Amino acid sequence: MEHRHAESDAGDVSSAKAVLLGALAPGVNGPTWITLKSTFLMLGLCLAVMLALAFSSSDSWLMFHVAFLFLICLTLFLLLSWFLSQIGLVSIEHQMREMGLEHKDHLENLKSK
Repeated sequence: MEHRHAESDAGDVSSAKAVLLGALAPGVNGPTWITLKSTFLMLGLCLAVMLALAFSSSDSWLMFHVAFLFLICLTLFLLLSWFLSQIGLVSIEHQMREMGLEHKDHLENLKSK
């Protein structure tokens, strides 16, 4: 019965709150990982456009610097993906329990009923 309450409490958590919990609590939850992947995708897209502009300007130093930034971004993303595959993702419920938020939310739900 408590397991169902924990699932319903986690279902009520907004994506923004889940990302904030992911930033403050130990571990990485699903919404935080999706946000990180989206951020890396946008960064890669911006760097690819910058690299195309550097090629069009025929500036070799600019091409080298942007290619190096792209390589750093790609390496960081691959290392982060590998690290998370090793440790796994944490559920939002677990993060809420770690921070002591689940018990308080459960009591507030009982008081409101």
